[in-house]
Amino acid sequence: MPKGRTGRIGNLTKVASLDSAVPDGFAHWISHHLEWMLVRNYSKATVKTAELWLVGFAQWCAVRAIMRPREVTKPILERYRRHLYYYRKADGRALAFSGQANRLVPLKLFFSWMTRQNALLWNPASELDLPRAEKRLPRALTLEEIERVIGHAPVSEPLGLRDRAIMETLYSTGMRRNELVHLKLADFVSAQRTVFIRQGKGKKDRIVPIGERAVAWVNKYLLDVRPLFVVDDIEDSIFVTELGGAFHPDSLSMRIRRYVQAAKLGQNGSCHLFRHTMATLMLEGGADVRFIQEMLGHASLSTTEIYTRVSIRALQAVHDATHPGARLRATTPKEPPAVVHEGEELGESVMDAADLLSSLAAEPSDDDADGEDLEDAAGEKLAPLKKTMPSPRPSRRRSRG
Repeated sequence: MPKGRTGRIGNLTKVASLDSAVPDGFAHWISHHLEWMLVRNYSKATVKTAELWLVGFAQWCAVRAIMRPREVTKPILERYRRHLYYYRKADGRALAFSGQANRLVPLKLFFSWMTRQNALLWNPASELDLPRAEKRLPRALTLEEIERVIGHAPVSEPLGLRDRAIMETLYSTGMRRNELVHLKLADFVSAQRTVFIRQGKGKKDRIVPIGERAVAWVNKYLLDVRPLFVVDDIEDSIFVTELGGAFHPDSLSMRIRRYVQAAKLGQNGSCHLFRHTMATLMLEGGADVRFIQEMLGHASLSTTEIYTRVSIRALQAVHDATHPGARLRATTPKEPPAVVHEGEELGESVMDAADLLSSLAAEPSDDDADGEDLEDAAGEKLAPLKKTMPSPRPSRRRSRG
């Protein structure tokens, strides 16, 4: 890598690991490409991610004696894509298709840039197809679950009070983890109940409302706890560690994850879980999806519309109100008398009872959420029906005319 370039770009430790002695090699062109990204106002996080995956590709090529970008062909890129598909992490799991795409996108940008720089005669990645995106639903908590998580913070202790203020802010605003880490004192306006988010994802500013309950907890933290932690008056981050500095995003995630695990919800999650929950609960409360888009800072409405598929309660209400078989009735509907042929006997309908139990197993109930057995729930639902169901009559034969 050329001398001085590291100082202008930043600490590119990954690029420094490549062999810079190779003329016109990967180290030379990757460092120039990352500098171009910074000049084009790409965020530092995006540049560091591009460095990680570009260097990873260059190291994969070096094992196969491919030392220069101009030696890369379309078949080589196809082999690398298959390598990502069959790659296994330390725990034996495969890379998600979204993770494979994240590694291929910087390659497409890199080779496209090299072609425009006339360093390549043609772009080998121009026809490199990305894996099909998976349409996964974000996991959101119910109102009772999110309150249980927040309630685990020991507010009688300074650290617990600070964590409660953090979780209340995440839950009320739905901001991202990095956005909360970079909040400044001037960004929080308690009188107007607003938070100014500077340079969020995509380097976009936005103002979001914050609820009265969250404002009360943040004010209490700022008054009682923050002065105990801050050791330097120039520190202007709202939420600080016990050492007086701003949070690192990973350390914040680990701390919030402990509260989610302590709630014993049967799942893991951290800061983003509050974001999903806020959006889902607001949609269930009747908020328009466009307002949710503004709150979350999504550039496209299609990104926000995924939460309309998570909000199942509104769909359940419509299903219960319109589907004729959605609810168990107090009395069985009247049916025309069955035609009994000679030799047939009337008895109790075992099949009807089986169908009824099957419907109970498919229908979610509050008892299931409380951990009770399905049989107990079925017994409670069947109790009022036993009074209305006719008792079995003795069998009889129809006489022939």
